[in-house]
Amino acid sequence: MVSVPRLVIAAPASGSGKTTVATGLMAAFSERGLAVSPHKVGPDYIDPGYHALATGRPGRNLDAYMCGPDLVAPLFTHGASGCDLAVVEGVMGLYDGASGQGELASTAQVSKLLRAPVVLVVDASSQSRSVAALVHGFASWDPEVRIGGVILNKVASDRHEALLREALDESGLPVLGVLRRAPQVATPSRHLGLVPVAERQTDALDAVRAMGDRVREGCDLDALMALARSAPALPDEAWEPERRPASAVRPVVAVAGGAAFTFAYAEHAELLTAAGAEVVVFDPLRDEKLPTGTAGLVVGGGFPEVYAPELSANEPLRRAVTALALSGAPVAAECAGLLYLARELDGRPMCGVLDASARMSERLTLGYRQAVAVSDSVLAVAGTRLRGHEFHRTVLEPGAGATPAWGLHQPERRVEGFVQRGVHASYLHTHWAASPEIARRFVERCGG
Repeated sequence: MVSVPRLVIAAPASGSGKTTVATGLMAAFSERGLAVSPHKVGPDYIDPGYHALATGRPGRNLDAYMCGPDLVAPLFTHGASGCDLAVVEGVMGLYDGASGQGELASTAQVSKLLRAPVVLVVDASSQSRSVAALVHGFASWDPEVRIGGVILNKVASDRHEALLREALDESGLPVLGVLRRAPQVATPSRHLGLVPVAERQTDALDAVRAMGDRVREGCDLDALMALARSAPALPDEAWEPERRPASAVRPVVAVAGGAAFTFAYAEHAELLTAAGAEVVVFDPLRDEKLPTGTAGLVVGGGFPEVYAPELSANEPLRRAVTALALSGAPVAAECAGLLYLARELDGRPMCGVLDASARMSERLTLGYRQAVAVSDSVLAVAGTRLRGHEFHRTVLEPGAGATPAWGLHQPERRVEGFVQRGVHASYLHTHWAASPEIARRFVERCGG
């Protein structure tokens, strides 16, 4: 059995202050000298970047839709190994999950899978006594969800705080923190949410410090730690990537990083390494060559639309990527990577590996997807089924090549993506921990 003190930070709805509280708690406890393991419910790539900045450890996602409920606790235990405390930031409202699928992928489900107490962050800005009814409703909706306390956000004054505390005295749930109304911590947003840490650097560090200061001043950290320690032990079933026998030759897998390509799950690099690859991160905004000896390329998600001029201007690297793809080497591209491999993005030349053109759109494409591999590729054999997630405001024309990557079955049936030579390019984000054979197959195609 593994006993890791842990808290799930949830809210009645989006916009209540979960990210401020969760990131602030991570920063405040880290400042106390604790090793804090940061986690995020759902497929979000951006919040974990702020979590990592607050804790100095990789931010990890817990997604019961893409990885399945049975993998949530093992992935959590893997990430939290050796830590003094784990803080899990929820997604949307506490009971909101995958559309039309009950509690699946909700913060409530993850809290139950982790047997973790929940701290409910409530935006109290427009209420007083009604807060007790709200909290009572959330606490009683599912008896298996253990709400251990409340943090009140956007409280106006001492008088407002007194009214809220008086109302909550009747609920039986302790108030573990009160955050006063204040100018929003500088975490600017744009078309897909918060601006990633990699694009803000010093400003992002200042924002995380400010969150830590607010939480430390307004919350009872000792009571929160005591609540975290009340979580029972979990079965000792930590997820670990299956390691291949050591080989004299470790093929180099180049992984795009930097400000334009910030979307990545920590487990992907771990799986590639375990499968026998030497993972080398490079920055397509700055590096004019692929890493020496590159045998395979992974270009994940991010914001190429924001950096289209700079990506286009780096012509030497675009030529190198095209040459690698034309050689038949394995290339895996997700979302932003798909756009980078296209002929052009918003009229600016990209790599031209795919005969397709991309542009920004007003329409947000967002949601979980069920997918089946249409044909054999460097990632999967035809017929492989998995679950993924789409999240973009761009349109690619055409949306699929002569040999599509995936057939999607939710919410509508369509084919999507491109498979050609060693290239697998698609809008679909996937979590390889749910299908570790993807990494093994990719590295094998690299000569590993």
